[in-house]
Amino acid sequence: MSVKKTVLVTGGAGYVGGVLVPKLLEAGYAVRILDRYIYGRQVFDAVRPHAALTEIEGDIRDLDLVADAVNGVDAVIHLACISNDPSADLDPELTKSINLDCFPGMIKACKAAKVPRFIFASSSSVYGISDEPQVREDHDRVPVTDYNRYKAMCEDFLADEANGRFGYVSIRPATVCGFSPRLRLDLSVNILTTHAVVKNKITVFGGSQFRPNLHIQDMTDLYLKLLEESNERVADKVFNVGYQNMQMIDIAERVKSVVGRHKPDDEIEIVTTPTDDIRSYRINCDKIERELDFVPKHSIENAVEDLCAAFNGGKIPDPMTSTAYVNIKRMQEIGMV
Repeated sequence: MSVKKTVLVTGGAGYVGGVLVPKLLEAGYAVRILDRYIYGRQVFDAVRPHAALTEIEGDIRDLDLVADAVNGVDAVIHLACISNDPSADLDPELTKSINLDCFPGMIKACKAAKVPRFIFASSSSVYGISDEPQVREDHDRVPVTDYNRYKAMCEDFLADEANGRFGYVSIRPATVCGFSPRLRLDLSVNILTTHAVVKNKITVFGGSQFRPNLHIQDMTDLYLKLLEESNERVADKVFNVGYQNMQMIDIAERVKSVVGRHKPDDEIEIVTTPTDDIRSYRINCDKIERELDFVPKHSIENAVEDLCAAFNGGKIPDPMTSTAYVNIKRMQEIGMV
């Protein structure tokens, strides 16, 4: 297969990148990864011999390195960040330096290199708290943490930098779920599934909060689609992307149902406990369906099934003790914070 385009994926060795990069290679792209590899290099063992894969170990705050990395690429998919609220809260200055301060320099480097497509992974958490049952892209953003506040600020910076030659697109994904070679077990569906499989007990913090969800296969399929779309369809636009808006207690019930089919001899208990996490929102994804014909195909149940298969296949060793699955624990272990 001839190489179509060259794509730089920042944070490419993370949870989403672990699924995305092999898909890009299979689709014929040359892929550059820029990542610190704090969760290990083993995520790409299966594809590392690939001639179209280039790995750059480094920090996105090193703008000279970023300038070299973006030189000659056709697109950048920007995933790198301190991801999720607890991790971002560990060290506010570190989070600001990675998630916000270096962003303008990265965009300057991309524009200098005449990169025609920049895909920014924002977050649906920029909406913060909303009782509106259909949160569309023009809804007020009310970020309640540094993590989603900086995502919103990066969106605004991109909008200010828009021009006819720099085609950016921002997506606001729901909470991603499902199996990845660089697995995260600090995401709602994934952690509830792990507790159901390992402990026969699901602890739900709060329960009434609404959260949108998105399977990792749909998330990564969308990135490939965004690479192929014309500027007319995506440039300088923002899209929600998600599938199921559900209350946490209902997510727990679905997890219990699926895991229960794999463990018919065990009784799985659901326990609720109070929480300070007040984020609650439901996103509407009509825009991305209407304008890009994109509709997710995988459900929460599919994600739980995939995780159960991974557990049964021995692909998730030491789920309750390994720091590799939990961003905040790994950051503390290696002295990032």
